[in-house]
Amino acid sequence: MERIRSFYLFNNLDDKQFQRLKEISVLKQYKKGSIVFYEGEIAKHLILLTKGILQIYKSDHKGNKIVLHVFYPPNLIAEIVNFEQIPYPASGEFLTDGELLLIDYKIFEEEFLKNPEIAFTIIKSLTNKIRYLEHVITNDLVLSSTARVAKFIYEHEEEFMDLKKNEIATLLNITPETLSRIISKFKKLGLLEKNRSQYRVLKKEEFRSFFE
Repeated sequence: MERIRSFYLFNNLDDKQFQRLKEISVLKQYKKGSIVFYEGEIAKHLILLTKGILQIYKSDHKGNKIVLHVFYPPNLIAEIVNFEQIPYPASGEFLTDGELLLIDYKIFEEEFLKNPEIAFTIIKSLTNKIRYLEHVITNDLVLSSTARVAKFIYEHEEEFMDLKKNEIATLLNITPETLSRIISKFKKLGLLEKNRSQYRVLKKEEFRSFFE
């Protein structure tokens, strides 16, 4: 729990407050593919992602996943449901092994949200998510499929190597076939190299030319 103290939401807590936070929280480990919450469930905890990659998604009538957001640690997850007291509007699933800090929200609200710094930090977190949504919409409307893949490789090189290609395709809202064609193109250009089952980025900076 001590490493949690450096998280921007809690770094101004005194020892007594942090001890109380530990009393109302639990660190929980998750395996890749674990569902953290389903759309329609009622939230009981304020969730802090401390390890791993978590995707938020909705499912269409055919059961296909539509990815809305991908979170990297440290990050608050779906805090809007706590404030608005509404069910989760989408589902959350780990793309890797991960860890969450689950905080009893009812007690947190009563004892911690009176702190202006904590309240402001959460509002800032919500604002950042709105900006992210605007960014995603802009990407889908403005950037080509090739540009989106190049941007993902440039900004998330480690995830590009670790995630399955169908998972990356889902994140970028393109088909696996389209992703394969784009990766093959980058290989021919000498930007990527495949070693056994994993790709290696050879010329990272050159990917910028596809999306800037």
